[in-house]
Amino acid sequence: MSDARVATLKPAAGIAAPPAALPPATVYVALASLVLLLFILELTIGVVPIPLSALVDIFTGDVPERASWTRIVLDFRLPRAWAAVLAGAGIGMTGLLLQTLFRNPLADPWVLGVVNGAGLGVAIMVVAVSWFGTGLLTSLGAAGDLAYIVTAGLGAAVLMAGLAAVAPRVTSVTLLVTGVVLGFTCQGLISIVLHLAPDEAVARAFFAWFDGNFTGIGYTRLYVFTPLIGIACLAAFAMVKSLNTLLLGDRYAASLGLDVTRARRVGLGVAALLAGTVTAFCGPIAFLGILVPHACRLLLSTADHRVLMPAVTIGGAALALGADLVTHLPWSRHLLHVNAVTGAVGGPIVLWMLLRSRVRWT
Repeated sequence: MSDARVATLKPAAGIAAPPAALPPATVYVALASLVLLLFILELTIGVVPIPLSALVDIFTGDVPERASWTRIVLDFRLPRAWAAVLAGAGIGMTGLLLQTLFRNPLADPWVLGVVNGAGLGVAIMVVAVSWFGTGLLTSLGAAGDLAYIVTAGLGAAVLMAGLAAVAPRVTSVTLLVTGVVLGFTCQGLISIVLHLAPDEAVARAFFAWFDGNFTGIGYTRLYVFTPLIGIACLAAFAMVKSLNTLLLGDRYAASLGLDVTRARRVGLGVAALLAGTVTAFCGPIAFLGILVPHACRLLLSTADHRVLMPAVTIGGAALALGADLVTHLPWSRHLLHVNAVTGAVGGPIVLWMLLRSRVRWT
């Protein structure tokens, strides 16, 4: 398959690129600069403002004007900002994978109910462990984090497998409705499972996690979170050729020698690992999986994954940092959470995408 064919193709599900494009290098530099700016703002802006000069002192080993600033930055803001970068990159990549694998422009781990599948897996694990002691999971340390990752990944994988089985037999709209229904079904099952918990504190803790946030992730968890997202993203990059071929349709891809079934299974496995890992550490993060891939297609005017994947990774990190920054501005009342910001921005954009779509889904 020629590079020109990939760059100009129009995917079967309406994932089409606009006519104008920016040079990829320009987009990458702009997005990376935005990530850097937002990362610095995350470290300096908050209830306790920290001047940039103090930030320089902290990272060069000098003592800032106030000793408490060092602890605020290193113990709280830096891990939170890095978690936002990882989560945004992971969810952005997940959205791109799902949109390609399902050939659906609105495929997203939130819309398709994948995050609720991951949440159900975590709920079952948390309640099961709580019967042996409500503090047992916390006391397990890294093993407890691994339990979250495994159960969230399994829950996401099971739901994706169900969608993959249904996808070839239904239209795009039916697939979306199926995902929404499965998501609500998982939500109902989560409530039932939590009802069986021996202590109400378990349910309260679960729903606090289920709101989605980047706080409370210390360095111990980041040592697990970082390599998992890195490995999964590298696995996605390794699938570039297969994903580009899938955009041409299953029959044409098979005629080019691609094992379509195997490629789709591997892609869904990588997507499940990304969605499950992010959900395990940060809870469900809404709308980034839709917004980031489409924004990158708009900027780059291409469906070529070789060009899109770096932009999606950096762009996802930027949007997650921006959403988290809004929630931690020095408001007089702190009631915002990440999904409130992503929903307020993402909802209207998704609606606009539906209304402007030139593709008739029947």
